[in-house]
Amino acid sequence: MRYLVRGDNVEVTPALQDYAEKKLSRLEKYFDGESYDGIVQVTMRIVRNEHVVEVTVPMPNLLLRAEVKHEDMYAAVDLAVDKLERQVRKYKTRINRKARQVAMTANGAVREREEENAEEDAAPYEIVRKKRFNLKPMDVEEAILQMDLLGHNFFVFTNTDTGQVNVVYKRQDGKYGLIEPEA
Repeated sequence: MRYLVRGDNVEVTPALQDYAEKKLSRLEKYFDGESYDGIVQVTMRIVRNEHVVEVTVPMPNLLLRAEVKHEDMYAAVDLAVDKLERQVRKYKTRINRKARQVAMTANGAVREREEENAEEDAAPYEIVRKKRFNLKPMDVEEAILQMDLLGHNFFVFTNTDTGQVNVVYKRQDGKYGLIEPEA
């Protein structure tokens, strides 16, 4: 793993950088000996007297991300790593469970066990409402205006500039984000 530790209006001391790298290296044990050569991005900043640590770990099939606020920067690093570990464990468990189900089916195992596992998997992701709507073509500014008028924190629309489906969303810092599909 390679690390890019930077500070937004905060000086990242060598001790703080070493601490963050040491803590984040704990994640390597979840890669099963595979060498992960991606860049782990760590951003540290202070917002309203709170230390904020943002960590992004881009992987081929998964994007791990954690953002934590705390009174102490070192504690924020610890909490961010804990959050990332939970995400990795959850992902690995889900992948292993699916692999076992496929193996059980291939070996002619009992169908009841599969249904039991399917119910366990479905429980935390229960869809309680479906919505269908026409995607009106509009520009990003109009989509943000529509989102604010509706009082939502995201809005799906067809971008008139690109012709693709995009999502605008309101960030925690009060600014806006745009999600675009890759070509």
